[in-house]
Amino acid sequence: MRLFMTLFAPLLGWLAFQLFRFPLFKKSQIKHRLVMKLFRYAADNGSVRALSVYGHLLLFRGEGVTNRIQGVIYIELAADKGDSKAAYQMGKIFEEGYQNYPVNPDKAVKYYRKSADSGHMLAIRRLVDVYNNGELEQAKSGADAAYWLNKLEEGHF
Repeated sequence: MRLFMTLFAPLLGWLAFQLFRFPLFKKSQIKHRLVMKLFRYAADNGSVRALSVYGHLLLFRGEGVTNRIQGVIYIELAADKGDSKAAYQMGKIFEEGYQNYPVNPDKAVKYYRKSADSGHMLAIRRLVDVYNNGELEQAKSGADAAYWLNKLEEGHF
């Protein structure tokens, strides 16, 4: 049964995303609860996209601190599974600190690099600044800054 649910999760995540974007009943509480349940079910069963979207919804639109912390947990899971947007967001969280996630420059750079390797433009720009200015406890490195700047200008990932 678990295998079936793991295979079914991306489809539920896709369905939740389509409902989320669908303009009909935009302010409906029933639609909102259904979409959030579908996202959670898909995320809990391994859909990386659902992990990312559900985490972002909880973090930025969740009611209460508990929901927002839960959103960060989902975003971190998505980042660890390769989602570039989630990895960038985790870099920001570890750079600035958030609730149970204290400032951690090493983890911030790790997540920015993971996101930049996937082609996330904001992560690449942040790494250029980090290496140009010696931020986040990284030594100034013209070579690393040039590498990321080159990636930014090329647009090839």
